Amino acid sequence: MPTYAITGLLVVTVAATAMLQSGFFTAYGLSSTFATILPLATIAVAQTIIVLSGGIDLSIGTIVTLSSAVTVVLMEGDNARLPLAIAAGVAAGAACGLVNGLIVAVLRLQPIVATFATSFMFGGAALLVLPSPGGSASPVLTETYRMVLALIIPVPALLLLILWLVWRILRAHRVGQYLYAVGGSAAASYTSAVPVTRVRVLAYTLGGTVAALAGVALLADSGSGDPFIGNELTLGSIAALVIGGTRLRGGAGGAGGAILGAIVLSLIQGLVFFAGIPTDARELVYGGIMIAAIALAGLLTAGGPRQPGRTA
Repeated sequence: MPTYAITGLLVVTVAATAMLQSGFFTAYGLSSTFATILPLATIAVAQTIIVLSGGIDLSIGTIVTLSSAVTVVLMEGDNARLPLAIAAGVAAGAACGLVNGLIVAVLRLQPIVATFATSFMFGGAALLVLPSPGGSASPVLTETYRMVLALIIPVPALLLLILWLVWRILRAHRVGQYLYAVGGSAAASYTSAVPVTRVRVLAYTLGGTVAALAGVALLADSGSGDPFIGNELTLGSIAALVIGGTRLRGGAGGAGGAILGAIVLSLIQGLVFFAGIPTDARELVYGGIMIAAIALAGLLTAGGPRQPGRTA
């Protein structure tokens, strides 16, 4: 049922976008669209991994920002520094996720409070690394990100497919099964010899790692660094996974639904722009439509099955 609901929303938003944006299905239109979708979809997958285990991460947007800042500062527009810079950015995201995991799982602080506090830490660290907008991504990174393969397949769309395939592998692995088990019932998982604490720490670490990839995608799309670039993505990541059928209390849902939810949100934002709504009213209209989309997804899935792992 959640899959049918999000698919229906996706069809409606794609059809509406195609009607308002004449070049939507051209190579340029698809490339621009997926370049915008990929960062939100990636951070939505990162948030989903954490939520499935029974947690939540309000610092995930600042993790994206910090990872992007570390990457652009080390890269300095040099192609030769690209591998090292990306590795350092991803490592920074993984470290932030590990810190969150230890605070939540080992110190047993409430996830929503703990990660809200660490969001200020990571955001402050991003400002120390990159005090003001600046720096430049390497030409190889930006050019590759904007490429179109076989005249119709944008590179960001291919990366999105790879992200989903990696999720499917993780879901089939024992680690993925543990995520669903711990999110469904930590007490039952503990009595079944599941290492609950380690699974929760791992979930936050994996979430931070994937969020760092969203930071690299934002950098590739914009071409320059910004110490606030990912801060606004936190709530978007939560909205995307909810639209995609993932329960905020954990144990049910999946990254596939979160990716579709991110696509729907990105298309809705584009619809607000192409519909010619005045600039002052765009945020208000976008927020109202987003609430309607979340409510519609909730109504459509209300009567569906509640079994763990039901969506992709």
